Amino acid sequence: MKLTVLGCSGGIGGASSRTSSFLVDEDILLDCGTGVGDLTLDALRAVDYVFVTHAHLDHIASIPLMVDSVGESRHFPLTVFGSPETLRILRAHIFNWLIWPDFTAIPSRHRPFLRLQPIKVGECVRLGERVITALPAHHTVPALGYCLDSGAGKLVYTGDTTYCKPLIDVLNRLSDLRHLIVETAFADEQHGLALASRHLSPALLATMLDELEVSPQVYISHLKPGAGERIMAQIARRGGALRPRALVQGEVLEF
Repeated sequence: MKLTVLGCSGGIGGASSRTSSFLVDEDILLDCGTGVGDLTLDALRAVDYVFVTHAHLDHIASIPLMVDSVGESRHFPLTVFGSPETLRILRAHIFNWLIWPDFTAIPSRHRPFLRLQPIKVGECVRLGERVITALPAHHTVPALGYCLDSGAGKLVYTGDTTYCKPLIDVLNRLSDLRHLIVETAFADEQHGLALASRHLSPALLATMLDELEVSPQVYISHLKPGAGERIMAQIARRGGALRPRALVQGEVLEF
């Protein structure tokens, strides 16, 4: 499998600040932030599945625009996977005919452009030889992470989360975990804000990584624009065996 980073920033502001969105092979998106807008129409049409971690705008902003752009030219619905709570939020607050049309009913409920498919922690979706499993996460709204298994190796994307012991327990049971994409949204001097908003700071990240018994390459995402260098310097000063590095827009991870 191949994951291409379309966006990994914690905000906007410049060409290299696209919010969370990752293209897996050619037909899957992990989250659907502003980075999806850089794909061509043909690339958008090729996406059949979107796995959403949670309902915050920086992770779902491109879903309504994407289905509006390519829904009519596709042969079957775009399927969005997410927790039941996340899908309820999307129905109530996005696809409600007020913010955006309800594409689960366009052109008809029998042949819609969009399908919302619930997935719960521990459930797997098999797409050919590929398996995607929903993982626990702890955020201000119901949230998931995802494990992608190619059969040859695994990648985990945590989405937005603070320290989450159930997630650590799952990671420690994963054999052949090659890549771990984990957020760190706030610097240590904003530790209180990180706790309140249920994000990670370098201190919380270090606690999490110290409890890992596996040794993946760790990539840091969701750095706040303008604070990335400071956050990464604080992560580096804390040391540790895994030596995380900042994820870069346009980067490709294979596993």
